[in-house]
Amino acid sequence: MSYPMLLNRRRFIRRSAFTTAATGISLLLPPWARGGTASSLSGLRPTTAGNQFDLTVDRATCTIDGRAGKGILVNGQLPAPLLRWREGETVTLRVTNKLDVDTSIHWHGILLPFQMDGVPGVTFPGIRPGETFVYEFPLQQAGTYWYHSHSGLQEQSGHYGPLIIEPRGVDPDAVEREYVILLSDWTFEDPHRVFAKLKKMPDNYNFQQRTVGEFLRDSKERGLASALEERLMWGQMRMNATDIADVTAATYTYLVNGHGPEDNWTGLFAPGERLRLRFINASAMSIFNVRIPGLPLTVVQADGLPVDPVETDEFQIGVAETFDVIVQPRDQAYTIMAESNDRYGFARATLAPKEGVQADVPALRTRPTLTMRDMAMDHGAMDHGAMDHGAMDHGAMGHEARSHEAMDHGSMNHSAMEHGTTGHGSAMHHGMSHGAMDNSGRSFEAGAPLEVPAQEHNHPVGPGVVGLAQRPVNRLGERPLGLESVNHRVLVYTDLRAREKNPDVRPPGRELELHLTSNMERYMWSFDGRKFSEVDEPIRFYRGERLRLTLVNDTMMPHPIHLHGMFFDVVTDDGDYKPRKHTIVVKPGERMSIDITADAVGDWAFHCHLLYHMHAGMMRVVSVLDEPVPA
Repeated sequence: MSYPMLLNRRRFIRRSAFTTAATGISLLLPPWARGGTASSLSGLRPTTAGNQFDLTVDRATCTIDGRAGKGILVNGQLPAPLLRWREGETVTLRVTNKLDVDTSIHWHGILLPFQMDGVPGVTFPGIRPGETFVYEFPLQQAGTYWYHSHSGLQEQSGHYGPLIIEPRGVDPDAVEREYVILLSDWTFEDPHRVFAKLKKMPDNYNFQQRTVGEFLRDSKERGLASALEERLMWGQMRMNATDIADVTAATYTYLVNGHGPEDNWTGLFAPGERLRLRFINASAMSIFNVRIPGLPLTVVQADGLPVDPVETDEFQIGVAETFDVIVQPRDQAYTIMAESNDRYGFARATLAPKEGVQADVPALRTRPTLTMRDMAMDHGAMDHGAMDHGAMDHGAMGHEARSHEAMDHGSMNHSAMEHGTTGHGSAMHHGMSHGAMDNSGRSFEAGAPLEVPAQEHNHPVGPGVVGLAQRPVNRLGERPLGLESVNHRVLVYTDLRAREKNPDVRPPGRELELHLTSNMERYMWSFDGRKFSEVDEPIRFYRGERLRLTLVNDTMMPHPIHLHGMFFDVVTDDGDYKPRKHTIVVKPGERMSIDITADAVGDWAFHCHLLYHMHAGMMRVVSVLDEPVPA
């Protein structure tokens, strides 16, 4: 599939019809998002003396690629205004709700008192219609962040915007010009209708199913028996190897700074300038693979915090992640290509030395498919010893499990979930031995394995657990799906190294294990098999403790997992310069770990940042208690 380089006559006429109203339409875009020379060095400045900001949430009309739609916007703009703050100052934000339903704003990645975090039902009751809520907090950090609604599905309707916190001193990554590159996904459907469709038929938006032709090709390459065995395996598990993204370009238009591919946001530069591009993935459900053909990318920040500069040609950005990159273009135009990870669609923009110039838009690459590794299995694991009728049979995954009635222990019975088949007691231990790996589930290349004295493991069961990964492995050093064999450099998490020594280098005193679980046939998403509404107790951290949280992805999809209120150290090695993040993509079949210092007392949301997964229940509350760790 390729993108047409020239608009056909019909599209030209359609877009020309909006010319008369172009000035009014452009006002829906904040100045920083209109392109041209309006770089992100501009932004919403204080409305009065001091650092006070006024934001209003209301329904408004917006235009995407020449088509009008209705959204929930901040100050009538899509995306919301760019907020520029300065480290060390205190900001006050008055947020007025003009909707007929509650709303909220969460300051994503910002360290603040939990009462200001903006999560209804966790940290405050929400902002009711007609009311104004005042957020006020000191700024303890610098970098690239963003803000969005944490109420219902409002984020999908345009309730999101970028924010930049300037360092109190000299910015070591300062350049001649910078731009925010805010990626998002837009649907003209009602988000609640999208969710209802997913509940009824989870692959509703997947029009990239495998074909007979692909089966014949695989048979020729790998042999008929191998290809048939693999197809039967997917069929037995009621899973689809092309289920890369739940919501696709079948309904989505992918945006850069509020511009669809036809609108083509453009940022100008003078030859010889270095540009800083602040990438933010503000999507509801879309993971992007980002590249600028012909232009190397030097990554200098991840999730707002500095990393040692690392040069690459492409990186994947999960929902809610941010990456700052520096580029130095020559005197020519370049295409910023953000391809959805299922390769069903893309967002694009242009960097150009003058108006009206653009570069070729690359054709979409071949659609990837999930593999045995994404199942956390291999062909050797596919016998009756590793995947028998007790572990994943039609009784546990067939018609009964997909009925509208609640699935009880009769349908997910002891034979389906017993420790000897899919539980931690057998299959998980067969796939990893503590002699070969440390407690994060990975083998370090150097240094002795880190001993974590107290470990808390779980055995998820219930209707929200179709099966557990039998051989989960650490995949932080692996390229993302579909980028394994591209002939250029691809950023992986193990390429990231904190520029400054980690603030806390104590070894963790205990380990918690949390499983990412699902029943895709019923569109159920959860932690440890229990959705948010079914969990009575929070996950307890204790003030000042250092702990390791190990995440095991028992699903076939990547999940961007976000912790509010605290950064965590990604356990990429056993050194003191681990990359520090607030959001990380956990690959299918992966077992990986993050180390956390519980330094923020209060209640904090912890969830998958795929909006419909969180809405379906993949969320918990972390309570940091103001008391010492129990002896």
